[in-house]
Amino acid sequence: MKHVARKERLNGRKNKPSQSTKQYGSKLTGRSKITNGTHLLPRVDGRSIWARRLRDLITLHVNDYGGEGNISEAQRSLIRRAACLTTELELLEVQFATNGGAKTWQLDKYGRAANTLRRLVQSLGLERRAKEVNATYDQFSEDVERLRETGFIDALNDDRDGAAP
Repeated sequence: MKHVARKERLNGRKNKPSQSTKQYGSKLTGRSKITNGTHLLPRVDGRSIWARRLRDLITLHVNDYGGEGNISEAQRSLIRRAACLTTELELLEVQFATNGGAKTWQLDKYGRAANTLRRLVQSLGLERRAKEVNATYDQFSEDVERLRETGFIDALNDDRDGAAP
């Protein structure tokens, strides 16, 4: 009874179903869970070995290119594809190792995936980019002084005095 009354009350609203609502059955508002960073892939449990490795590789690649704030959305997309190919190539390598080698068709598949990965990474730029550090000399001096006050730097010097050069 309560459920029917609530449903009637909600139906009194003037929200018209959109095409996406008709197709997916729910209202699509805001950003997707992938964009928000709460899901790696839609309807995929992110706790599997494959998903964890993919997430790790994405994080490592993003850090190589200067962090989240320094990459474009296009670069993020290419990084995801490169991480996925790397994960799949690693799985193929495990198969090769456990089966005592690869068959010709497996090597062909592996070679094509490796070449695609190379082109993706090449289009991103193979060099690692440093993060911009905005520390000033004054901030650095304050940090050193704080370490001296706590005795940390003196302890380091004492340890070095007893060590062989």
